[in-house]
Parts: sequence; structure tokens; C-alpha cells
Amino acid sequence: MQKVIGIIATLDTKGEHAAFIRAIIEGRGHRALVIDTGILGVPAFAGDVSRDGIAASAGTSIAALAALGDRGKALGVMMAGAASLVMRLQCEGALHGIIAVGGGSGTSVAGGIMRQLPFGFPKLIVSTMGGGDVGRYVGTKDIAILNSVTDIMGLNPILRQILANGAGAICGMVETAAPAPQHGSSRGTIAITAFGVTTPAAMQCRQLLEEAGYSTMVFHANGAGGRAMEELIEQGSIDAVLDLTTTELADELCGGKLSAGPHRLKAAGARGIPQVVLPGAMDMVNFGPPETVPATYAVRRLYRHSPSTTLMRTTAEENATLGRWVGERLAAAKGPVALILPLKGFSLYDQDGGVFHDPAADQAFMDSVAEAFGENAPIVRLDCRINDPACAAEAVRTLLDMLQKIHSSRRRRS
Repeated sequence: MQKVIGIIATLDTKGEHAAFIRAIIEGRGHRALVIDTGILGVPAFAGDVSRDGIAASAGTSIAALAALGDRGKALGVMMAGAASLVMRLQCEGALHGIIAVGGGSGTSVAGGIMRQLPFGFPKLIVSTMGGGDVGRYVGTKDIAILNSVTDIMGLNPILRQILANGAGAICGMVETAAPAPQHGSSRGTIAITAFGVTTPAAMQCRQLLEEAGYSTMVFHANGAGGRAMEELIEQGSIDAVLDLTTTELADELCGGKLSAGPHRLKAAGARGIPQVVLPGAMDMVNFGPPETVPATYAVRRLYRHSPSTTLMRTTAEENATLGRWVGERLAAAKGPVALILPLKGFSLYDQDGGVFHDPAADQAFMDSVAEAFGENAPIVRLDCRINDPACAAEAVRTLLDMLQKIHSSRRRRS
């Protein structure tokens, strides 16, 4: 079945590259839809979606953007206009995948457009920026980045092969649909947060929930994972949360590299979906190699977790602040919520004998979260470690009880 694949490019500087990609896509039997996001130069050929049409969609004109004298602002307007048009095509079922080719500015514009598209929609950028940090272009979305290796200027043998690979990849994406789940195989979707030092607990929780008939989405609590989960909750794609690993808040407080931002642990409460929360890995903050640890933390307890990651033990004072953050957010939740506190450790590292063993610091979190959550708040204290089977069993049981009460209430109303 023929698919429609969008090609985002500035046709004044990347016209021959867009044409090269178009030929491969059409050679595979699909229709190419060229989207011209250029502003200043003369297009190599007319795009199917013209730059004038994009500017008009944003409520302006190419002439007005060129006259601004502000390249960054002009690019932002073109990005917004193109995103609006692309999203409309996708919603109408008139677009099945999208590929872009560009340098720094082109990648920035393409990334901004693609981040508006839903998860699972095929997205790929061939970019000169692909060899560096691409997080600012990808955000939380499933955007594939293919490093162009050479500058995207002319068509040398290496670039020809890389562009061909990109075109082949986007064709393969649109041609391959994930099999639909069996009807009635899931009672809902539950999000779980995990980290290396809470993986045993996450694996146990996932198994128990799937045995109970629920689908699970496990999110790596590495900043991007937490942001993606919060976004999916806001979109209504998740029915309940087992927030086992809230460590991203520690990075937000202390300037670590894996912060998910200030809105972490808020979406589930705002939507009113059931959530069970644990202080997974609240004993640590994440930095890069040792030389990247801020000088102010040089005297702190540090541990080389891997060649690229240095962990810092949180203090009692920091944990008290984190406890207050968590307690206040849970207290504000509109739906059912419970807090589970494993008294013998929040990760593999702060349990007895671990490199971050510090019961006083953990206790500071537990005292503070209980005070902020409220005297009559549903708090379960377990005499075990977070990765012990008993902890996973209690967390899952608590969440399933919440869900059962909701299902029973719905049945009574119907």
C-alpha cells in the first residue's frame, strides 16, 4: 500500500538532497511530499508544501519574515507554521512518516516540527548535528537521528550512501506496523519508573502487573524518561502509575544531569489517575565523569558508577527538601494515591553494606514526606529494602486495590 512520506528541507540550500531522497522514496512505491522551510534563497524546485504556504499558515509572509532581520525569530515562525500543517496532515491520515535533512538550523526546525507528532509516528532526521548531543532536538519523542558525517553540501559518495540509508529507513518505518494487541488482553496501561539501582524491583512489579492482566510501560528515570512519562500521562495514554523511582527530583534539586524538570510527579495527580509512589534512588544525584562534578560538591561522598557516571550521596538536608516536594505533590493529587516507604534502603547502594548507606539521611526524607503528605495520608512503611520481593508485592497489591475500587464503582454506576 502506497504511503505518503514528508521530506522537510530548505530547498535553497538542500534542494538536491531533498530530490535525492524523494527519488528513493518514490522508487519504493511511495509518494514523497516535499516541505520547503527555506526563507531567503531561491528554491531549487517548488516544494509540494511551499515556503509561502508555511508562512501563511503562521499568519505572515516570506517577505515579512525576510524583512525582520532576525533569523532566529523567522525560523521559529516557519517551524510553527510547518508544524501546524504537518500535524493537520497527520491527523487526517494524509501523512504516514517524515524525514528531514539539514544542518544546525534545519535540524532545530525539523526537530521542533517532529516533536509535535505523536509517539510511534515514523520520524527521522539526517543531520550534521548527529554526532553530538541531540537531546535538544529530540526532546521526549522517538525521533531517529542519522549523523551525516560530512557537511550536507554537494553529493559526495559517503553522503549519497547515508542519505540513501535514511530514505530506506523511513520507508521501512512506514511499511512496518506494530501488530495490534489481542482484543481484551489488557485491562489498562500502567507506567513504572526504573533505574539501574531499582531494576530488580521494577522487574518484579512489571511481572506481577502483567500477570494481573495489565499492560506496562517502563520508563528509565534518566530525565528524558520522566518527562516522556509525564507527557503521556497528560495525553491520557496511561491509566495508573507505579512511580517506583523518583530520583529525577534529586537531580533537579542538586543540579544533576538527569533532572526531568520542575513538573515531575505532578501529571498523575492533576489527571486524578491512581498512583503508588516510592522513593527509589532518592539517595543519589547523577553527574558525568568525575571532572564534571561541581567544585562545591568535591568533598561529598561520591561513587564512580560507570566511566560516564559519577553518583553523589544526598544529605539529610537535601532529603528533607525532597521529602517535602514529594509530600506536597501527593497531597495535591485529585485521585487515589499511596506512598510506600522501604525502611531499609531506597536503592542497591543505600542498603546495609552499600556505598551510600546512611539511615539518618533516608530517615530525613521519610520524616519530611510524612509531614508534608499529612497525618492521615496513606503511607505504608515496610521493614525491607526497595528491591526485596515483599516491597514489589505490596506496591502492586496497593495499586491493584485502587484500580479494583475504581472498576467496582464504574460497574455500580452503569
